[in-house]
Amino acid sequence: MSAAKNGPGAVRVSRVPSKPLRREEDGNFAIDLWVRRDGAFISDIALHLSPAEAESLHVQLCYALDDETAALITPADLLPDCRKGARAARRR
Repeated sequence: MSAAKNGPGAVRVSRVPSKPLRREEDGNFAIDLWVRRDGAFISDIALHLSPAEAESLHVQLCYALDDETAALITPADLLPDCRKGARAARRR
């Protein structure tokens, strides 16, 4: 995800590949992120989501990933149940 696609001061935020999503003691979720500006590392940060926010993001991702491109990446028999439901709902 980028704040600006090109040009001076472009900021890019990406997941830390070696760190999975985690559930914290307070029940919220945390996603570790890297922040870069113009390709140079700035900082590690964490995105904290409540269970309701995480569920909303989950639903939105299921629908966003339910397109022809996603079908090429993940075989239909390996899709999680939420994705199968999203695909069926779109065909109606």
